[in-house]
Amino acid sequence: MGATYLRTYKEGILQERIETALSILTSCVLCPRNCNVNRLKDERGVCRAGRYATVSSYGPHFGEEEPLVGRNGSGTIFFTHCSLRCVFCQNYDISHLGEGYEVKPAGLAAIMVGLQERGVHNINFVTPSHVIPQILEALPLAIDAGLHVPLIYNSSGYDSVGTLSLLDNIFDIYMPDLKFADADAAERYCKAPDYPETARAAVKEMHCQVGDLEMDENGVAVRGLLVRHLVMPEDKAGTSKLMEFLADEVSKNTYVNIMDQYRPCGDAERFAELGRAITGAEYRQALQATQAAGITRLDRRITRRLLV
Repeated sequence: MGATYLRTYKEGILQERIETALSILTSCVLCPRNCNVNRLKDERGVCRAGRYATVSSYGPHFGEEEPLVGRNGSGTIFFTHCSLRCVFCQNYDISHLGEGYEVKPAGLAAIMVGLQERGVHNINFVTPSHVIPQILEALPLAIDAGLHVPLIYNSSGYDSVGTLSLLDNIFDIYMPDLKFADADAAERYCKAPDYPETARAAVKEMHCQVGDLEMDENGVAVRGLLVRHLVMPEDKAGTSKLMEFLADEVSKNTYVNIMDQYRPCGDAERFAELGRAITGAEYRQALQATQAAGITRLDRRITRRLLV
């Protein structure tokens, strides 16, 4: 199975998507924040991004999910800034403080191709929601230079369905977070009370485009949906509700990573309930809730040892 964006490029559809995406930047409504700033003139909204993408780092990553890492790693490109801006973000210096450097289309294309030349199995765009036009306009340059590995859209889940429709037959793998089941938690920690309904709609659209996760003969992902869920103290994420949503409204065959690595980062300690790591009991309860919902296709990496 070849990367779908190669066909989209050959058919001229990619160029149409680039033009549409760039036009959105004149009054930006890429994400659900709908800031309506003119980013082509470098005006800034909630995400703090301007005309061009800002990259904080890139390289082969071996800490991602097993089907993404394979033998040679996932080719991650970490974008600076974020439209969701969780108070507990583990990349706070990137998402909130803006650490990174600006790259233009040719530079971003060179990063993609350079990663492929290092043998990675995919190009993994981390926090891409606010830089979709910038990714798209770099893609033809990368394709002309030989890019052919699958593309991963690795987002917070706070994505507009309308914007995601521009990515159909371009991204091969979607990897959204599914963070909060309840509006109150999303408002308290992200100032995004619409997150639960927005993320649910986004995940449905992603699955509609790519289906369940598929792997090659070596167990490396080539296409499909992979969902991440971060277990939080006191079940602030609402794990059981989210897993029931996946099982009932998306697919019981959804590949899910139940993540145990929550720890207080960023401004988390302003909230008493977020001021500690999760316990072993909390993580086991999350796994039990996942299995009870009927989700059994879980990432097989060994989780770190949890304190009880």
